[in-house]
Amino acid sequence: MLEEFLAITFWTSVIALAFREAVPLIFGTIGEAFSEKAGILNLGIEGMMLMGASTAYIVSYYTGNYWLAFVIAGLVSGLFGLVMAFLSVTLGVQQHVAGLGITILGSGLSFYLYRVSVPTPGGVPPHINPFPPIYIPGLSDMQLIGPLFSQPLPAYIALVIVALSWFVFSKTSIGLNIRAVGENPRAADAAGIDVYRTRYMSLFIAGVLIGWGGAWLSTAYSSLFLPGMTQGRGWICIALVVFGMWDPRRILLGAFLFGGINAFQLSLQALGYFNIPYQLFFTLPYIFTIVALIAVSRRITYPSALLKPYRREE
Repeated sequence: MLEEFLAITFWTSVIALAFREAVPLIFGTIGEAFSEKAGILNLGIEGMMLMGASTAYIVSYYTGNYWLAFVIAGLVSGLFGLVMAFLSVTLGVQQHVAGLGITILGSGLSFYLYRVSVPTPGGVPPHINPFPPIYIPGLSDMQLIGPLFSQPLPAYIALVIVALSWFVFSKTSIGLNIRAVGENPRAADAAGIDVYRTRYMSLFIAGVLIGWGGAWLSTAYSSLFLPGMTQGRGWICIALVVFGMWDPRRILLGAFLFGGINAFQLSLQALGYFNIPYQLFFTLPYIFTIVALIAVSRRITYPSALLKPYRREE
């Protein structure tokens, strides 16, 4: 009886943590999907997530309003998306170089703004009031899966974003324009689609969603900001968008798989039964990512214009 109770407790905690781990990946990967479907590889996602996390933390620290912090974090990261658009779309800078520059800028600037804005006596960051969990009557009390329905509201917003993104990509003229620009910008231009405006719009949307992924880490997943707290999640999002084949539904599945593996290794560490260096546990999600990419690599069809700058006069 005791063993059964402990097993249920263990898997309940894994499921709850898996959802929380998946949320920033959902936001970030859907954002990257908007960018890449428009033909722009955004390697700046890690820096943009850190800017979102830092901005949300600072705003929440001074205002106590986590919703205001969440919105402003998205807008700030959206501005970074516009910077990426200016570099890669207007100036035609190599997308790899522009994206890495955004990551370096965002990583450094996020920590700088945090250090000059928030006092840290003893080097310990003060905690903020995080998003409270929302309990759904009837569902939250279910065994094992109840924690899925006891999450902060941004977690449910992430699920809505998945549905809306699928609808936009599949059923709207905006989605058709984004796909056309990402596949053949010259033909899209000839058909009357503004390639530059579409790519700017896609990168701004991508930035907002990525910023929300970062904001989740500092205002819901935890209640503080630490430099490098994304722990490579931005790079995982770049891999997950390929794993999900730019389909929001597949991206949702990939985010839950990665989140579940990360939650599982964290829960195993908490048990303390295994005399294994914790660094080995940390590698499990990334090993899974590599294996998953190898498994789908032969079936992947990239947007044809990805990484190719467009010049109307050429």
